[in-house]
Amino acid sequence: MSKKILITGSSRGIGAAIARLSKEKGYDVLLHGKTPSSSLLALAKELNSKYIVFDISKEEEISQALVDIDCIDVLINSAGVNISKSFENLTDKDWKDIYEINVFGLANVTRYVVPIMKRSKYIGKIVNIASIKGLYSSVGRVAYASSKAAVINLTTGLAKELAPNILVNAVAPGFTNTEMTENTWSDRIKKQVDRILLKRMANPEEIAEVVMFLSSEKSKYITGQTINVDGGFSIKDD
Repeated sequence: MSKKILITGSSRGIGAAIARLSKEKGYDVLLHGKTPSSSLLALAKELNSKYIVFDISKEEEISQALVDIDCIDVLINSAGVNISKSFENLTDKDWKDIYEINVFGLANVTRYVVPIMKRSKYIGKIVNIASIKGLYSSVGRVAYASSKAAVINLTTGLAKELAPNILVNAVAPGFTNTEMTENTWSDRIKKQVDRILLKRMANPEEIAEVVMFLSSEKSKYITGQTINVDGGFSIKDD
């Protein structure tokens, strides 16, 4: 019997790449989007997979969407937002919007999925999509970076609370070629990409491979960890 995997924010970018690879690996894929967007519907058709729709910041929507779901073996918390502004230009709404999705939204989904996961005959797996920005901040990213630092901390805390029946890890992508990146491209970003040891951005599929490793039986002795997938950006010292 195939394991069931729920991937939040799976209509595009890294989430969609994880969904495609999950299907290829034989998982029963459950897609998710905030709305039934054309990209979500197209991916559902492409993969012949079911999808659910809810705003991860609204508990009632999550509860309603999951009420008839009787099995989730793997949860990938991929949904996220990025607002790129300097600290002085960040508004109260900007901070709330980022944390509402990246931190509280992740916690909301996890809270409702864990009881379902505990009914599985398998060891459950949760993989959170963090960011290397969560390990250090940078100009124009303080709100986003701090939210991803919270995700990394949530990962270790959840790993302690949910062991040994559910393993919780995170993947921290570096610069990745997605729609979100295209919307924030600038000369500053280009200079940062030039500093990557491998001299290029990641493809979403390369992030997905690491996520799938953490979702598989090959990682059954790993929990509470954050794996950087950044082409060496975070260790470059010159």
